[in-house]
Amino acid sequence: MRFAPTFLPLNAAAYALLTLAPLVAYSQDAVMPDAHSIVVSSEPGVGSVGCPDGETSCGPPSSAAPKNNTGGDASVQPTDKKMRDAKPADFTRDIYYRNKLEFALDVGWLPINIPFPFDVFESDSYTTYPLKYTLVPVIGSLRWHLGGPSGPSILRGNWDLTFSGSATAIPRGPETRYFSYDMGIRRNIIPRNRRFAPYWDMRVGLGDINAMGYKVRYAQGQDFTFTLNMGSGIRYNFSPRCAISAGLNWMHISNMDLSEHKYDPAQQYPWGVQNFGINVYGPMIGVDIYLRGHPRHSAQ
Repeated sequence: MRFAPTFLPLNAAAYALLTLAPLVAYSQDAVMPDAHSIVVSSEPGVGSVGCPDGETSCGPPSSAAPKNNTGGDASVQPTDKKMRDAKPADFTRDIYYRNKLEFALDVGWLPINIPFPFDVFESDSYTTYPLKYTLVPVIGSLRWHLGGPSGPSILRGNWDLTFSGSATAIPRGPETRYFSYDMGIRRNIIPRNRRFAPYWDMRVGLGDINAMGYKVRYAQGQDFTFTLNMGSGIRYNFSPRCAISAGLNWMHISNMDLSEHKYDPAQQYPWGVQNFGINVYGPMIGVDIYLRGHPRHSAQ
């Protein structure tokens, strides 16, 4: 019993600590939030200190604008969409435009003899003649573009006027040479942002040939003649200043029956020589070189 007074104060102190422990824990919870209740957001204005687990919007709203899913500012999203939807600039407008002037040099090899295609409209027999020709035309031209690309997508293109001088060698046939002046028009089919451009063209002109009709059957009846050219092909543009082309060309030479009505008693055929004409076609290649002009772009 003599030890009882010694342990009594200790018992009282332990009792007091056990009584005050819950109060101290409650006061600490009120001052310092639980570490598990702190939510940190990587985005401004989302989440706050003191929110319970799983909740991120209990804090005050932030004035910073939220970001979109791609990390960009939502306020510029329409502008970005417009930039993505905008069509790229069409470089063909730097190649084909109003008042552009080009020099073209074309060379052909025309060995295939055919009937005159328009015989059916003249009630003539659709046939070739026993005398065959091969023509090698060398044509220098000025091309004047009348405008830029326009029209529906599949037919989008422009027109150019062509003024040509031609010197033609005749390696097969009784005549040996032919000179002519021609004028015509070309249609270029121009897809957007493509270097290839299909074309078709037509030229008519006047010429001079060293006719041998008085000496050789089926040869040409007189020196003065008319000529007609039609062709189509593909043009490839290396740049606005240089292009090449390749295609097929048909060439017709005749005097429109003028020789049949020319009376000359000193000739073998006093009333003139019948007009048979020449109709040949074959491949033709060429080069186009820029001379002058400046593009004026317009919204199309």
